[in-house]
Amino acid sequence: MSKSIKIRAAGAVVLRGGEDDLEVLTIHRQRYDDWSLPKGKGKVDELPPHTAIREVLEETGHVVRLGLRLPSMRYNVSKGPKKVEYWRAAVVEERTFEPNHEVDKVRWMTIDKAMRRLTYADERRVLSAALLKPPTIPLVLVRHGKAMLRKDWSGPDQERRLTARGRRQSEVLTQLLSAYGVESLVSSSSTRCVQTLTPYAEKAGLEIAREDVLTEEQGTVRPKDVRRYTANLLQDITVPTAICGHRPVLPSMFEGLGLEPRPMVVGEAIVIHRDAEGNRVAVEVHKPTA
Repeated sequence: MSKSIKIRAAGAVVLRGGEDDLEVLTIHRQRYDDWSLPKGKGKVDELPPHTAIREVLEETGHVVRLGLRLPSMRYNVSKGPKKVEYWRAAVVEERTFEPNHEVDKVRWMTIDKAMRRLTYADERRVLSAALLKPPTIPLVLVRHGKAMLRKDWSGPDQERRLTARGRRQSEVLTQLLSAYGVESLVSSSSTRCVQTLTPYAEKAGLEIAREDVLTEEQGTVRPKDVRRYTANLLQDITVPTAICGHRPVLPSMFEGLGLEPRPMVVGEAIVIHRDAEGNRVAVEVHKPTA
């Protein structure tokens, strides 16, 4: 298959229940007369994780949040090579399903039944992969969006603001934080970091905890405090959380999170998944589209 992907799509393996009564969410499409996992094509400038939760909502009526990334599917369709990205997901809110032009039935199936009823072998393999993954809590590490240049700003540096591009990046970030169901926001107290999280905070009705230790002014001279703060945050979180910082402080934040320091472009996000015991089990990188 050509490496040039013409169609990008995303979906989710939505699970509920415990080890003895685990079920997976499936859909029936009348056009194809098939049983499949909820999935669909991405929109222009839409991040794949957001495509996944949007398609689940549109096809099943359920609100979900994503967990660990799963293997992708690649195959050819009439318009060219297609790639479908998948994530493990959990239900945040179950709603009544209304049949639509794409989906006429939604069913929670036991795993054994789903393995028999799912039409496509590739999707059965994706389901098998999801069963091997633990539930996780994500911590999303964000580098703030594009800010005004220091030479173009006459006020205190901590009050330096985002540019138009940076504001667009903060809007795109809202997609990602929505996909992971972020419920807690932490930021450097500097304006450019707070602004990066503000669109999502307003959408989700959340307050932003502003931490002076994460600013450039304090974080660069107190790296041990930054490492301690981020290490404790990863261990202590009980809900999906996002934290925003600055390029000079990121190396200390990486170390506190148990990661090898690496460059991040403005507006980039790294999702660190930890399990119930506090162990880091996976890391995802999401580049900005703005």
